[in-house]
Amino acid sequence: MSYQAYVFDAYGTLFDVHSVKDTIHNLYPEKGSSISESWRERQVHYFMIRQLIQGYQPFDTVTKWALIDALAMNDVDYSDETIQKLMDQYQHLQPYTEVSRLAENNPDKQLTIFSNGTRPMLQPLLKNNQLTNTFSLLSADDAEVYKPHPEAYQFAQNKLNQQKEEILFFSSNPWDIAGATHYGFHTAWVNRQGVKWPELGLKPTHILTDLQEIPTNN
Repeated sequence: MSYQAYVFDAYGTLFDVHSVKDTIHNLYPEKGSSISESWRERQVHYFMIRQLIQGYQPFDTVTKWALIDALAMNDVDYSDETIQKLMDQYQHLQPYTEVSRLAENNPDKQLTIFSNGTRPMLQPLLKNNQLTNTFSLLSADDAEVYKPHPEAYQFAQNKLNQQKEEILFFSSNPWDIAGATHYGFHTAWVNRQGVKWPELGLKPTHILTDLQEIPTNN
């Protein structure tokens, strides 16, 4: 059976979440990388906690909390204006080089983003990178359940109206690949850093170094 739909995680898969570090560095010289890493780690950790306690909060709220704690951890002063300036950078993340060619290289496939991000975060991001016409958009915020919970992937499948076997799900995040694999999607781990797949008792269907060469079937 051929894949009918290619579904992509956004943050870290299509867009470089650490492209914020230059702006951070301008505000806090020598701390751009440290704050960026802390921000992302807490962002993931905090939405996982909110999912586990069944206390859903939107991804933009969680992202702001994570930023505040990342700045505090790095012992820097900040204001509401600083927080807003850095939050705005999430609408201007840089896509990876090959993303602009995905539609051209896969003209017969349905390309969809399925992200934990909210639509007010994702829609400007696509617009600012001239990608609005490349992807349809699904947000876990619509269902108020975060990936990697099975209900999140079920929500996406229902919206796509495809069989599990017809969907190939791409993510650079092992927790996301593990969740999608456990749910029953075929998966492609985008391993840009060339690291070892973690011992989770689950394995992706495919392992890619980037999105230039995409498997055409299962």
